[in-house]
Amino acid sequence: MSEGLMSGTQRPDEPAHACPASGVRTYDAHDLPALDFDPFLRASLTDAPVSRIRLPHGEGDCWLVTRYEDVRFVTSDARFSRDIVGLPIPKMTKHFIPLDRAVSFVDPPDHARVRAVVASAFTQRAMDRLRPRLQELVDGLLDAAEAAGPPLDLVAAVTSPFPLTAIGEVLGMPTADLPQVRDWAQILLTRASDAAAAERAREVKEHAREYFRRLADQRRHQPREDLMSTMVAAVDAGRIDEEELLALATLMGLNGWHAVCNNTSNMVFALLTHDGLADRLRAEPALVPRAVEELLRWIPHKHGVGQPRVATEDVRVGGTLVRKGEFVYVSYVAANWDDQVYPEPDRIDFDRQGPPHLAFGHGPHFCIGPLLARTEAEILLAALLARWPGLRLAVPPEEVPWQTEVLIRGPEALPVRW
Repeated sequence: MSEGLMSGTQRPDEPAHACPASGVRTYDAHDLPALDFDPFLRASLTDAPVSRIRLPHGEGDCWLVTRYEDVRFVTSDARFSRDIVGLPIPKMTKHFIPLDRAVSFVDPPDHARVRAVVASAFTQRAMDRLRPRLQELVDGLLDAAEAAGPPLDLVAAVTSPFPLTAIGEVLGMPTADLPQVRDWAQILLTRASDAAAAERAREVKEHAREYFRRLADQRRHQPREDLMSTMVAAVDAGRIDEEELLALATLMGLNGWHAVCNNTSNMVFALLTHDGLADRLRAEPALVPRAVEELLRWIPHKHGVGQPRVATEDVRVGGTLVRKGEFVYVSYVAANWDDQVYPEPDRIDFDRQGPPHLAFGHGPHFCIGPLLARTEAEILLAALLARWPGLRLAVPPEEVPWQTEVLIRGPEALPVRW
C-alpha cells in the first residue's frame, strides 16, 4: 500500500479493493420517461456504490461514486482535483462543455479567487433586494398567460422566460439578446452524441465567448449596476483575467436559464402528478420553501453524471481503492436517493427531516447561484398556486413531451389548464 494512501469513508474493518476489469459497466445515460429515476443509478446505489464504469465518449474507464457520504467525501477532499482540462477524460458528451478557463475546473485557491468576484451578487441580502423584481416578472408573465387563456404551454409562457429575463438582468444582457442566449444554451448543454452536434456545440462556445467579450467591452466604457460591470472591474483591478471572465459569464448566462427553467418545470409537473401536494401548499403557503428543498432532492434532474475529478494520490473511498491518476465521477442525483440517509427516498415528503440535499453540489465547487435558483422557484410556485387554484395538466401525464439528449431533464412543453 502506498504511503500516500489515506482513508476516506472507509470503516477500519473494510479492506480496500479494486474493481476488476470484468466488473466495468457501460453507462449510456439514455433518455428516460418523464421523471423516472435512472435504473443504472438505482442499481449502483444498491449493488455497487463505488464502481468502475465506461461512459459514451472519451478514453478509458472511470469511477462512479453514488452514496451520500462517499459523494460528500470525494467532493470535499483536496486529493480529488478538478483541474482536468486537456486530460483524456471519459465523458458523457462528445464535446467539452465549459470554456477552458471555467471556474468549474479550477482548484483552490484560484477557484475561490474567481468565485469571490461574483459572490456578493448571490448573497441572501442580494436576493432580498432582488425579490420584488422577481415577483414583478412572474406576476407580469401570469397576467399575460391569464389574458391568453387556457390551454397554455407553461414552459413557453412562464418557466422559460422568467429565469431567462432574471439572469439577463442580473448579468446585464440586453433583452433583445436573450433569445439567442437561450438557443445557445439549448445547443451547448446537450449530450451532443454525434459529430455534427459536437461541432454545433463547439461553434456555440465560440459565439458565446465573443458575445460576452463584446458585452464586457461595452461595460468597460459604460459601466452599469450589473454583474458584468462588476466582473470587468475585477479584470481591470487584476483580480481575474479576461478569459476567466468570459468563462464565468458563459457559465452563468447559459446555465442560469437552462437549469432553472428545467427544474421549475419539473417541480410543477411533480406537483400536478402527485395527489395532494399542490393542495397542501395552497393551504400552507409558508411551506413552499421547504417544499422546494424536497423537490430539489427528489427530482432526478440530471441525465447521467456530472463533472469529473482526478485523484492526485491513492485514496480509499467507501472501502474501494482509487489509484492516483484515475478519474472519478459522483452522482448527486443518486446521493439524494440514498436510503441510508433518506428513508423512502422515492416519496416526496414535505415534512422530511435529515441532512441537506446535494442538488447544488458539495464542497468548494458548490453551485455559484443556489440562492437565486431557490428564490426563483419559491416565487414561481407560490404565485402559480395562489393565482390558479384549479391548475392542472391539460393532457394526461404520459402525453407531456420531454426533451431528449439534454443534460438537465425537463419537459419540452407543459400544457396546463386552470
